[in-house]
This record gives sequence, structure tokens and C-alpha cells, in this order.
Amino acid sequence: MARQADEQLAVSRVQLPKQTVERPLVQVTKRLLLALFVLVLTVFIVWLDRAGYYDNADEKVDFLDAVYYSTVTLSTTGYGDIVPHSDSARLVNVLLVTPLRVLFLIILVGTTLEVLTERTRDEWRLKRWRSTLRDHTVVIGFGTKGRSALLTLCATGLQKAQVVIVDPSSKVIEAANADGFTGVLGDATRSDVLLRAEVQRARQIIIATQRDDTAVLVALTARQLNRGAKIVAAVREEENAPLLRQSGADAVITSASAAGRLLGLSVLSPYAGTVMEDLIQQGSGLDILERPVIKSEVGKNVRETEDLVVSVLRGHRLLGYDDPEASPLQLTDRVITIVRATNPRPGAVRGSGNAKPE
Repeated sequence: MARQADEQLAVSRVQLPKQTVERPLVQVTKRLLLALFVLVLTVFIVWLDRAGYYDNADEKVDFLDAVYYSTVTLSTTGYGDIVPHSDSARLVNVLLVTPLRVLFLIILVGTTLEVLTERTRDEWRLKRWRSTLRDHTVVIGFGTKGRSALLTLCATGLQKAQVVIVDPSSKVIEAANADGFTGVLGDATRSDVLLRAEVQRARQIIIATQRDDTAVLVALTARQLNRGAKIVAAVREEENAPLLRQSGADAVITSASAAGRLLGLSVLSPYAGTVMEDLIQQGSGLDILERPVIKSEVGKNVRETEDLVVSVLRGHRLLGYDDPEASPLQLTDRVITIVRATNPRPGAVRGSGNAKPE
């Protein structure tokens, strides 16, 4: 219920990673405390030299008069009802009170100007971000699945500046900003929210929502806005996978059944489960990647390559390594191989074997 209320009340907006360490409220509070300190110091100075001031009302300056004089002097040029008439009081006004008035105005006016400047700077950053963002990755849903997918991509060299997170929870977007990612707050089933994430210019879209019906709606909207992007989605129930493919997803991962298969494999052979876990964890141990066939491999049998080839991608057909049609290799083929995590071949794309050829 709280999640649904958050989705209804959330206003979609783009949040770039913060560059300031302190929050604006903390900065304003510090400035107000500093301004209060300047006021108290001025009152103390006037009160010590109260004999040198003249009040047109009763000719005497008490503590309240000192506070009044300090306040109007710091905020304005004064009203002339209380004036310094002795040489010492005038000298104190020239050397101390006037600089304090300037400092007081700088603190208050500077805070306002800084807020306006920060807004202008944020708007400029947002416009610059929009103008330079191309072929980026949009991650819809920054829960466990979305984070894990993004960690895998970042392990293969994806820059954080090329990632946009879309989520209806403000706390999730703040966490994404803290990690250095740009976030868009809002419901991803709405086209205006996806347009704020520049999904129409994205290269790949990852849908990792909590609900399967939401994933279907997001896939429909995203595919309508971007016909050429690669869309990969996750669903909980396997029966919803065909519907998601019909909605425009290029690849669908069933999280519940995939975890169940890995559990079953680990029961049959714990070592096989460990190997599979290693393969899907990019950047360490063994990695599974997709790469083009190099010239020296053209005409060779699949088993004659240096890398361990498990599948051959020829056009839109995925051929197993033992398929008679997989050999000999052709120059236009792409191969799915298992290699060590270091030093992948040029043109290699880390990930699963269901990637489409470029």
C-alpha cells in the first residue's frame, strides 16, 4: 500500500548525481546561525558603548534599544532615531559596525544568490546532460535484480554517466544518486517519464520491476518510443514470459525458475552450480562472452578455435557447438565462448548467449 501511494504521489523528474557534500538545508542553517552570531556581536558592541549613543525618544539607550539599533543598522542604513554622538561610538561604527553590516548582508543575500545560482547550474547541467546523452542504458527498477544487472554491466566497462535509473521511489533514486547514477523519479509505464530518461535514444533497456504486469506495460511503452533498442526484461512467473516477448522484449529472464534451476543443479552437483555462478558473475574467474569470428578462424571447425566455443550465432540462428551446420566457421558468424575474465578479444560482448548480432 505504501509503495502504491508513493507511485501515485511521485512527480517525475530527473535527478543528476549531487556534487555538493552538504545538503542545502544544512548550508542555509549554518548561514543563518552565522548571521545570528553577527547580530549578537553587534548588540554586544553597541551595549558596551551605549553611553556614546543618543536616543531621540528618551535620550537613554538600554538593552532593547541596543538590539533595535543593531537590527536596523545591519539590515538597513538605520532610521536616525538612535545615533552615535560620541567620537568613540562613531569610530566603533566605522571600524566594526559597518563591516559587520556588510558581512550580514553578504550572508543573507549570498544565500539567496547561491540558491538561484545552484538552480541555474542544475538546469544547465540537465540541458547539457540531455544534449550529450546517446546510446545509453536505461534501468527500470533499482531493486535487487536491477542492481545486480547494473553491477554486471559496470564490471564489463559501462560508465556510470551512460546509465539512467527509473524508479517510482524517491529513496531508491537518492540511493542511485549516491552511487553516481542519474535517476528519474516516476512511473515507468508512462511515456513522459521514459522520455525524461531519454529512452528514445537509449541503446539498451533493462526492465527489472517488481510486478510482471508492470514489466509488460513498460516493455510496450519503451518499444513504442524506441524501435531499435535492445530490451531485456525479468519476470517472476514463466507463464508471463511469452506475453513480455510479444510486448517487445528481445530477451526475457524468468527469475523464479532460473533460481530454481540453479538450486536443482547445485543439488545434483555443487561444483556445477559453482561453475554456473562463476559464469554469470562477470569480471572474475570464467566469463561467457559473445565475439565476432576473427579471420584466422574462418573455415575452421568449432573445436579448432583457441577459445571454448559453446554456440555459434549465424544470422538469427543460434547453433550449438555440436551442430553439424556450425562448422566450418564463417566470417559473418559470432561465437559464444567461455574464457578467462582477463584480456577478452576485440569486439567481445560479455553476457549471455541470447544477445543479438550488431
